[in-house]
Amino acid sequence: SGSAFALSLAVPRDSLVVTSGTPATWRRELEGGRIIACLFCSRCGTRLFHNPERNPKASIVKPGTLDDTTWLKPVGHIWTRSAQPWVQIPPGTVNYEGQPPDLSRLIEAWQAQAAKG
Repeated sequence: SGSAFALSLAVPRDSLVVTSGTPATWRRELEGGRIIACLFCSRCGTRLFHNPERNPKASIVKPGTLDDTTWLKPVGHIWTRSAQPWVQIPPGTVNYEGQPPDLSRLIEAWQAQAAKG
């Protein structure tokens, strides 16, 4: 991402709509052999979202690309072992030192936060 951290927002793939243009795509192999399709703006190169092949129902949106980010409230953090020492991870969030075995705890935390309004 070119930054000390990146934001990710899991959404149902069938609810994701690109309203302008057609994203370009490249496939990337992650640790453990996982494959994701990375979709990005074909004009400026900004990453928009990822489609994990092992979970065809989910897309991982890069929320910094959204028009309104004021409603975003992170519920967890992954890859914390590589966090910069000046990054403060709030207590009470779901955290993983590396890639979580699955995203169920993060999804539950998101659903609980969304229920609160």
